[in-house]
Amino acid sequence: MKLQRLEARAYRKSLQRILLLASLGNELRRPLADLLQDGIYELRIKVGRVNYRILYFFCGPNIACLSHGLAKEGAVPASEIETAIQRKRFVLSNLDRYTAEWEM
Repeated sequence: MKLQRLEARAYRKSLQRILLLASLGNELRRPLADLLQDGIYELRIKVGRVNYRILYFFCGPNIACLSHGLAKEGAVPASEIETAIQRKRFVLSNLDRYTAEWEM
């Protein structure tokens, strides 16, 4: 799921959650975020009847890395969590190359 392709309401709500994650970091809790497994978390966004999830992980105390997003009906599929775990390993193998700083 590309953020820019979401309908306007879903885009705004997703961006709001990302900014909240930037502000609160690992203090963000349910119902807005939740730990899935192996250090992979989900940002939880609901727009109408659609449940969106943005999977992310931490690369240190002050760095959150967004893996990817999806729309879901039931639990987050294991394949999506595995994709995020692989991306986490990849980013952690060369943190300087795959991170950037930005101002809120």
